[in-house]
Amino acid sequence: MRTLIKALVVAALMLASGVPTALTTFVHSERDVVIGAHDATVKPDFGGWAVLDFGAVLPRLRLPMQDSPAGIGVTIRLGDSDVSSLNEIVARDAVIASQPQGEIETVRAAVRSMALDAAARGAGVGLLVGAGSIVMWRAVGRRRRRELWSTWRRPDVRRSWIGGGVVLATVVALVLVAVPDRPREDTATWSSLRTVFPGVPRDDLLDTVEVADSASAAGSRALVEGAVKTYHESQEFYGKLAQTATATQVRQPGVDEVTALVVTDRHDNIGMDPVARAIGRQAQASLLFDLGDDTSTGASWEAFSLNSLAREFRGYSVVSVAGNHDTGGFIKGQMRDKGFTLLTGEPVDVEGIRFIGDSDPRSSGLTAGYSGDENDNITAIGQQDEALTRAACEDGRVSVALVHSAASAKKLAASGCVDLVLSGHLHRQVGPTTTAGANARSTTTLATGSTGGAVYAFALGSKLRREAQVTIVTFRDGVPVGLQPVSFKPGGIIEVADYFPIDASER
Repeated sequence: MRTLIKALVVAALMLASGVPTALTTFVHSERDVVIGAHDATVKPDFGGWAVLDFGAVLPRLRLPMQDSPAGIGVTIRLGDSDVSSLNEIVARDAVIASQPQGEIETVRAAVRSMALDAAARGAGVGLLVGAGSIVMWRAVGRRRRRELWSTWRRPDVRRSWIGGGVVLATVVALVLVAVPDRPREDTATWSSLRTVFPGVPRDDLLDTVEVADSASAAGSRALVEGAVKTYHESQEFYGKLAQTATATQVRQPGVDEVTALVVTDRHDNIGMDPVARAIGRQAQASLLFDLGDDTSTGASWEAFSLNSLAREFRGYSVVSVAGNHDTGGFIKGQMRDKGFTLLTGEPVDVEGIRFIGDSDPRSSGLTAGYSGDENDNITAIGQQDEALTRAACEDGRVSVALVHSAASAKKLAASGCVDLVLSGHLHRQVGPTTTAGANARSTTTLATGSTGGAVYAFALGSKLRREAQVTIVTFRDGVPVGLQPVSFKPGGIIEVADYFPIDASER
């Protein structure tokens, strides 16, 4: 019985010190993340709201955090952006907000990380206090404890004051260190978005948004209403297109076949990600081939593009290369961090299919930090083609080559050392074309059009600017046996091309 009482006392001490420490650490935590077009800071609280602080120019917004455990909320301070125009920033933020799940997952991951760190610190403090109390109990010893108990029962006045002072000082110190600060009260007056901006259209999400009453709210009416209009148009256009995609009929794989979906040249247009996912579901795809140019400049603020792609295709095996607009370490790092198989010039196996490929060695003039010239780019492409051809032919088992530009695989396609070469870069479909290689093995090539509907290097907008495209690839026993491009018109019409069979007789 005494042992149980001692254990309960130690557990109580551990909880009394560990829980307040964890709470204090949590509410004082911050994480720097990239959200949309901004560097941002996420700070948790227990208010139950997600508060967006845009600075002095735009009003603060908040919306309730649905199903948040323990009433956890966050304040997100949006900071610098690589975009210099305020109107452009607001427009981009509005479109990103129309497909927010990737950014929401980024915030959730940051909050989870802070909660785990706080819990670990609280557990450490609790264990330290528990272990310390046990050590002190044993160090004092039974005899001395009896003497102290006798003194406590017949207290000496002077000793009582000294002992009481020590105990009080210890308790005060624990309170100051462990008890969370009272959160600063938000004195802002919050009103519904439609009350402050009557021109806002009705929308399930917008109906929950509240605006802090401030001078910036009155002075930014045109910006806010324009952003809301862009958000609404994007939701409406891509929502309808995704709905149409869910009813689009594509070829269904046989019992011994698997399918993959090709996306390329998205150029930040996350609006197309749910649409592409819907086609992938219709085709029963389990793989995603990302052929690069997910961004326009390869800058860190474009992390939202990879966030969206990773979330929409969660559960898929993703094989990827970076494009010439993704040049630099950031986008490749994002691909690795999100579990993509990033091809680097060596043959690899994914789900029983043998791949080879590499990221585009060139850099667009728009890419952050670009300082190259065209001659270097041409030389790099030729060297990459030779290296891929040599590696594929020496391996002898490669089936599919993934490159951003077909120029990186001209010799490879002519060598007959692969069955299929898939590329993008041109923003339009070229192929499919099948030719006999040098070793009499046929090779099929296809360049898929821009999945983002990009005209130039940036495709993010409230609707498609030009035709967009994905391609369904069918495999049997690790070998490609068919292709089916699917195109999306700016008017919202989806066109499914005829299934193109790939002859496997020469393999």
